[in-house]
Amino acid sequence: MERLGTGIGWRPEIADAVERMPGIDWVEAVAENVCPGHLPDSLRRLRERGVTVVPHGVSLGLGGADRPDAGRLTALAERAEALGSPLVTEHIAFVRAGGPLTASPHLEAGHLLPVPRTRDALDVLCENVRIAQDSLPVPLAVENIAALVCWPGEEMTEGQFLYDLADRTGVRLLIDVANLHTNHVNRGEDSSKALAELPLEAIAYVHVAGGFARDGVWHDSHAHPVPRPVLDILTDLASRVSPPGVLLERDENFPEPAELEGELTAIRRALEAGAVERVKTELRSAAGAAGAGLETGAAGATRGASGPPPSQGDGAARQRLGLAQAALLSALVAGTPVPEGFDRVRLGVQARALAGKRADVVAKVAPELPVILGDGYRTAFLGYAQTHPMTAGYRRDALSFAEYLLAAGRPGDTRARRELRAWWRERSGPAPLSRRPARRLARVTRRVLTRR
Repeated sequence: MERLGTGIGWRPEIADAVERMPGIDWVEAVAENVCPGHLPDSLRRLRERGVTVVPHGVSLGLGGADRPDAGRLTALAERAEALGSPLVTEHIAFVRAGGPLTASPHLEAGHLLPVPRTRDALDVLCENVRIAQDSLPVPLAVENIAALVCWPGEEMTEGQFLYDLADRTGVRLLIDVANLHTNHVNRGEDSSKALAELPLEAIAYVHVAGGFARDGVWHDSHAHPVPRPVLDILTDLASRVSPPGVLLERDENFPEPAELEGELTAIRRALEAGAVERVKTELRSAAGAAGAGLETGAAGATRGASGPPPSQGDGAARQRLGLAQAALLSALVAGTPVPEGFDRVRLGVQARALAGKRADVVAKVAPELPVILGDGYRTAFLGYAQTHPMTAGYRRDALSFAEYLLAAGRPGDTRARRELRAWWRERSGPAPLSRRPARRLARVTRRVLTRR
């Protein structure tokens, strides 16, 4: 396994700071935000300095019932080649559901949702991972995700599920210790037990991130400092194995560079503390082996799930999984009844989080909308989201939101409505007036300022 060292998630907002940070061995970039033919200057400079860049995908949906989209796989492969990356990473999650497989409307979550830890889901995931591996020019690693909800009728623990996945496909694992903490708080899962069940030799690298607690639920925000419990899980992992790489994730609410550097220092110290414990354990084991003979196996670790031998993902398993995922996603984004066995309160929390994320991402994709609508943007968008689930990407969502408002004669201010209509025509037409987002935003901002 290639040694990566200590890294940080590269984001445009902190690109200059990342270039100046001491001790950064590698960075990770969101694959969908990188254009192979037009790499950001910052990433090119990092590459020229010998800093490894790993593309991290968020939209493939390997845990979904459908086979991976060939176009998305091609795009991920192109980014790996453009960046000269030693591997690419994605998530063990589903991000869309419905469509021809289930004869139901196609829905997009706009978020990573958990797959049920069942044999059906494992069979489908294994086949999807193999398809992805065959399409990529470099090894693939997949990440455990955070979740607010539990699927009813699960047949394995997270550690067993990940062990069987790696055992059957040879895929590498990206272990997010912040997500293990999230699942401990939200789902009562023992992070230490999950680590004990993992195939540690399959770990490609580790994610560390922050979050916050609200109403007894932990939100994996990637917008807050890394808390002590997450660092403790990192130390626990490092006491078992020396991870090839560790990376700090921060997606928004970026602090000053000195604070990020302080978090990287805390991560290094957590790794060092784990390494000390690992050496002590190895010395004790060596002493015990000398006196009592070698022992095999890991004490207390459960490798894989019990039950019949795994089968290959087939059409029946895909359809069963597809129907279950479509029912859950429809309840989250379209207001349909909550499927039996799910926690209604938790699903409500998740549904509100999804709508809030949609509003935030649309505001980034189309920054002119909050300028045109002012303080009423978020309230208007959340009202729209209650009855209009996302069926395509965020850019289409922004246009659909504008269409929804204009059809209802909104906003009430005549000039704002005129500006919204002009924006919609520019963005939805076959030949936009300007392809430069900064220029579009500046033009809209000037219009809004002059109306006051």
